[in-house]
Amino acid sequence: MSEKELKEALKIREIQKKKKPDFVRSDSWKVKRLEDSGWRKPKGLDNKMRIQRKGWPPIVKIGYRKIKLARYLHPSGLKEVLVHNKKELEGLDPEKHIVRIASSVGRKKRIEIIEEAQKLGLKIANPRI
Repeated sequence: MSEKELKEALKIREIQKKKKPDFVRSDSWKVKRLEDSGWRKPKGLDNKMRIQRKGWPPIVKIGYRKIKLARYLHPSGLKEVLVHNKKELEGLDPEKHIVRIASSVGRKKRIEIIEEAQKLGLKIANPRI
């Protein structure tokens, strides 16, 4: 995959992201406790969302999936790698990978990982200390 193709794929992914609707749970606009509960597939026999009636919120379908070339990539175009310790930084290529430090890592280990990544020339997606 060339760099030109990758940039084009990332642009297409951004356009697709803007077109994708916010999928809401059925009746979440009626019942307050369902507002933030996330997506659930409607299963009722007479459910208008399940039937996909005009004027009702859209349901999750495979057609909303993003372009294959840009899938699982960071917006910079690099592949994200989740890191829990310094040892996992070995073998990563600064041209292909970007590091994301796991949320379970404490401050002391986080600082060690950041220093090691800088030595290797790796970018860090969440460098906060």
